[in-house]
Amino acid sequence: MNMQQIVSFIAFTLLVAFITWWKLRKADTGSQQGYFLAGRSLKAPVIAASLMLTNLSTEQLVGLTGQAYRSGMSVMAWEVISAIPLIFLALIFLPRYLQRGIATIPDFIEERYDKTTRIIIDCCFLIATGICFLPIILYSGALAFNSMFHVSETFGISQTSAIWAMAIVLGVSGILYAVVGGMRAIAIADVINGIGLVIGGLMVPVFGLMAMGGGDFFQGVDRLTSDHSQMLNSIGGSHDPVPIGAALTGLILVNTFYWCTNQGIVQRTLASRSLAEGQKGALLTAVLKMLDPLILVLPGVIAFHLFQDLPKADMAYPALVNKVMPLPLIGFFSAVLFGAIISAFCGFLNSASTLFSLGIYRRLINEQASDDQLVRVGRKFGLVVAVVSVLVAPWIANAPQGLYSWMKQLNGIYNVPLVTIVIMGFFFPRIPAIAAKAAMFFGICSYITINYLVKFDFHFLYILATTFCLNVVLMLVIGWFRPRATPFSFHDAFAVDMKPWKNAKIASVGVLFAMIGVYAGLAQFGGYPSHAFTIICYLIVAAVVIYLLVDTLRQRRAASETYAASLKEKP
Repeated sequence: MNMQQIVSFIAFTLLVAFITWWKLRKADTGSQQGYFLAGRSLKAPVIAASLMLTNLSTEQLVGLTGQAYRSGMSVMAWEVISAIPLIFLALIFLPRYLQRGIATIPDFIEERYDKTTRIIIDCCFLIATGICFLPIILYSGALAFNSMFHVSETFGISQTSAIWAMAIVLGVSGILYAVVGGMRAIAIADVINGIGLVIGGLMVPVFGLMAMGGGDFFQGVDRLTSDHSQMLNSIGGSHDPVPIGAALTGLILVNTFYWCTNQGIVQRTLASRSLAEGQKGALLTAVLKMLDPLILVLPGVIAFHLFQDLPKADMAYPALVNKVMPLPLIGFFSAVLFGAIISAFCGFLNSASTLFSLGIYRRLINEQASDDQLVRVGRKFGLVVAVVSVLVAPWIANAPQGLYSWMKQLNGIYNVPLVTIVIMGFFFPRIPAIAAKAAMFFGICSYITINYLVKFDFHFLYILATTFCLNVVLMLVIGWFRPRATPFSFHDAFAVDMKPWKNAKIASVGVLFAMIGVYAGLAQFGGYPSHAFTIICYLIVAAVVIYLLVDTLRQRRAASETYAASLKEKP
């Protein structure tokens, strides 16, 4: 453990903590809206930064890099395909959520179906958060920090003991942010850490390529594109972790759950000050996701060239950071990783507190609870969930098939059934509550049976796509024979300004073609003749960007002229 490393780590961490405290000192964190939804005040850049940092935690850095170490760039589908669900969020899901003024996704479930369905969804979220989301975040963070700071060697303890110690430290730190400060504290810290994460995350492949080229960056690039160039292919085959067919079916569904119905993610957009800001934040996040192959996947390919004997693929990222980054920068990057871990941990912890307080506690225990009581109960419950997650985290070391794949398969138990009932609730107003309950039960049982008990030789993403289709048919059949007495309709709760961003659709077109261009550009390394198609995609993206810039300048000029005219009219 090097002193330069420790000093730079502590300095950046304290800087983030101080700025967060300074911004938060006069904020409302005692009311329900202030604690759980940051007073519905978040703007697009803050929303995007918060979404990105919640997503870019160590389970991504460690797990996805480990998959790339084994299988190459095709695993970038987990990140780049997210552009499609983020477009769904901006154009379909968010307008409906904000129109109803909901604080949680189960709020919508209760309005659309009934109270029992809502309680079922609340329980699924809380169980998944306590035994899956949070423990995985803590374990992957503990694994990275143990490697970068050499905790086990420094203190002469086993790796298992070091993982336990780091999980406890990370858990306690997360509690201080989430349980005390709520959503606003998380969002403020995310903006600062987000900048550091992008800078530090891009440094890793840069220094990695320099190491591959013997100190010369361009020689490293030349080696990357010539030695084992098939590792850069973006099109996954049947034996890859993400076959291209699975990426365009089950993966879109999984990512739709994550970005459009996962409380830990959607809560950022529910806190937006207006629909337009929420849409801009979602689409800006989709643009930033195009950087993820550089930050999350390329380091795994570089590690493949530099290390051939790692005992575990999940060790690829911390091993690469240790080898290529200068010591002071390792400390800085460790602080950024710390912020990313805390962000993701806090986000899901705050969401769990929100779900329990506004859902189970207020619905089943104390219907007359005041705002103060709800916040106090949320903080106490968050503390319990944090302790459980710390206790579960070290056991994930025994997960088969690598951290990332195991996490996604486990989440598949309930995420696609939930996506199904939300989507069907949007577009089929006569689907009854019994159909939602049947879909949840059937979806969970069928997935567990096929993926874990019977074990058919199918990729789990194809299984999820199949269960989605079966669930849709099941809900339609039930809705046909037992429709709601009155169709469900969306009524405006007037929680925020519902005027949409007028350029949301054209910006979505640009995001979609940027995603296709990223895929087509890398597909060439797999022998696909996609060069001309790549150029066409990027020309379309350039045209969209130019249009948005010109329109923005025109609006600013019009606003300035209006303001100047109003000044002239004043006596």
